[in-house]
Amino acid sequence: MARGRTIAIISGASVLTLAAAGGAAYYILRTTGSPAETAQRFAAAWQRGDTSAMSAELATLQPLTPYEQLRTGLAVESTSVELGAPAPERDGRSSVPYTATLKLKNVGEWTYKGQIDVEVVERTWRVAWTPKTLHPEMTAGTSFSLKTNWPERAAVTDSSGARIDTGDVGGSIRQLVGFLDKATKKDVAKLGPSYAVGQAVGRGGLQESFQTRLAGTPSTEIKLGDKTLHTIEGSKGEGLETTLDPEIQSAAVAAVKDLDKPAALVALDSGNGEIRAVVNNRGGFDRAINGQYAPGSTFKAVTAIGLLADGVSPTSQVTCPKYATVGGQRIRNSERAEFGSLSFTDSFAHSCNTTFAPLTKERLNAAKLRETAELVGFNEPLSIGVPATEPSFPTPESDAELAMASFGQGRITASPLSMAAVGGAIADGTWRPPTLVPGLDQKAKPRELPAQAREHLDGMMSAVVTRGTAKSAGLPKGTRGKTGTAEFGTGPKLDLHAWFMGHKGELAFAVIVEGGGGGGKVAAPVAARFLRGL
Repeated sequence: MARGRTIAIISGASVLTLAAAGGAAYYILRTTGSPAETAQRFAAAWQRGDTSAMSAELATLQPLTPYEQLRTGLAVESTSVELGAPAPERDGRSSVPYTATLKLKNVGEWTYKGQIDVEVVERTWRVAWTPKTLHPEMTAGTSFSLKTNWPERAAVTDSSGARIDTGDVGGSIRQLVGFLDKATKKDVAKLGPSYAVGQAVGRGGLQESFQTRLAGTPSTEIKLGDKTLHTIEGSKGEGLETTLDPEIQSAAVAAVKDLDKPAALVALDSGNGEIRAVVNNRGGFDRAINGQYAPGSTFKAVTAIGLLADGVSPTSQVTCPKYATVGGQRIRNSERAEFGSLSFTDSFAHSCNTTFAPLTKERLNAAKLRETAELVGFNEPLSIGVPATEPSFPTPESDAELAMASFGQGRITASPLSMAAVGGAIADGTWRPPTLVPGLDQKAKPRELPAQAREHLDGMMSAVVTRGTAKSAGLPKGTRGKTGTAEFGTGPKLDLHAWFMGHKGELAFAVIVEGGGGGGKVAAPVAARFLRGL
């Protein structure tokens, strides 16, 4: 009996050993992964453009350059691949259907169907790649391309609907609108292969900024070799209506055209920031929107916003001596004028540097003056529809620099566009980002001025016209403004830019005459001609 029991135990052990051996053989011999998993990894790598990861899934290593040719030849911006259910496995082979959707630059989307064949190689599911894996009709040596048929380009118009993209408009408008030019290789690389070298594209101004909107999209044939696989219907270009007002533009042109020095004028609607006129009397550089000038005493309107908010009132008694010293910097007034004791309004009307410099040091600091400047758009990028230079207010680094900044000298720079927007802020009580295109998205948000500035500054600017530095300019009744005489250059005797900035009703404006001299004597009369011309 004992011997029988021993045999039984040995026999049981033999069965267990054989079972373990069979299990080990199963795990050694079983196939790794599945058709779905392999196809999923391959498709995911295709979507992100990772040909190295795609190659790692192949049954036979080979270059996958057709994917790069597809991407560049059709200007593919993104790829989406959706997989279907794998076919039943047969003799170590299967296939996984897919739907690929390619987003093509400037053209639209193209969707097609294909399949990824897979097979078992060394007990691992791999992609059995051929050209048909990329597209069912692809063969070795063929390539993808686009054939396009463009619609007629849409028009650029002023606010009345009249075209301003023709050759018979004024030079200032042509500068804003830009022109059509032959596309270069660089343009095609930027815009996509639906464009061709030599094709008409926008160059400069609105034509370039709104190229895709104005050009529309072409009817596009997607070709593989000589065969058309699919046609995407195009769309007409969308017209671009600007905010320019032809009557206001004409008045601005007449105001500056006969000046013997370079000059610019910008006018805008204070209620919405829409630009009504942009004029330069000399070609080449668009000083109206890209000039970088010291704003001179027109900036006193900005400083006054801060002082009024700090508690200074229009009737506060101040002094306007011939000279004042702040931070070691000796300050004087234009033509070394002095007015003794007077109201804050009158010091503003007479443009007293020797009032503003000490008062700014006493009541404001560098940070507060910068914050005030930023209330009216300084240090804010401009998005008007064409490139425009932002006004700059670097934080003063000393009391002397703060004193100079209080009346628009030092490192401050602004364009006529920027100062017209300041005039608009005073007229409306809110600074609004200027624009040439209605409804254009703006990064900058409107900014409301302090209540004291809204209440009092308009009256102070009226005093400039009725009894101050612009009294003799012939400005129409109801005009509010601020003159500016900005020093520039180097040497013992500096040249002067002439400025005038302000508003009449809802129309805000700014004028500069380069090297013109005094703002009250030169720029304010230009503004008067402009306003009377309306």
